[in-house]
Amino acid sequence: MGAPPSVLDTLGALALAGWTVAMWAAVAVLAYANRGPVRPWVYRAAAAQIFLGILGQLGHVQEHVAQVGYWVGNPNAPAWMTPWGTGLADGFGQLDRSKPSLGMEILHFTGNLLFLTGIVGVMLITHRAVRSKARKWARMGVWTQGFHGLEHLVLMLTVWLGAPRAIGLSTWFGLLDPGPGLWTYRIWWHFVANVVGSVIFAIAVYHLWRERDRIAATHRPAAAGSEPGVEPALTR
Repeated sequence: MGAPPSVLDTLGALALAGWTVAMWAAVAVLAYANRGPVRPWVYRAAAAQIFLGILGQLGHVQEHVAQVGYWVGNPNAPAWMTPWGTGLADGFGQLDRSKPSLGMEILHFTGNLLFLTGIVGVMLITHRAVRSKARKWARMGVWTQGFHGLEHLVLMLTVWLGAPRAIGLSTWFGLLDPGPGLWTYRIWWHFVANVVGSVIFAIAVYHLWRERDRIAATHRPAAAGSEPGVEPALTR
């Protein structure tokens, strides 16, 4: 089962889990707030959530970039993780140390949940700007990343429930035996999924920046003779 994780590994895993839970709690609060009258603080809170989601995905996607970089130099070697990724996986793995890969599966599932909150943040901030291009790209991102997150949920649960290896699309439903074929397929599958999701998120944020004045206007209280939260006419 290996050496026990360090205190730093444990604290890092707890911090990442806490960050993710807090982000999803914020999603619930913002979604509820959007159901009522216009509240100017929702715009600022959603913008902060998007920013934190960007930071989370930068940390997440660099792990996949590093794994692919290692694969290029060592295509027949087992999948590799960065030292900080390994530490976090060890911290999460304390939940059941009899399953060596469980911590890694939990880590990647958590990373994808964190990424998804950022994209959902774009949906929340554009709640009343229904013609926004940022909203259209964010909706695409929610579907794409939602599917990717579901894949990681299945991988994590199958390991946790005792399957001899993770079962999902990225492991060819568990039919690929451990070895270079499985490692290569899974590394590149998740790399491509994360790059595609990151590009969609980046395009959504780009349009959000371009449309920021119009979107911000939907979060302001109504002026005399106007209806609150009505999207201004398109100017771009």
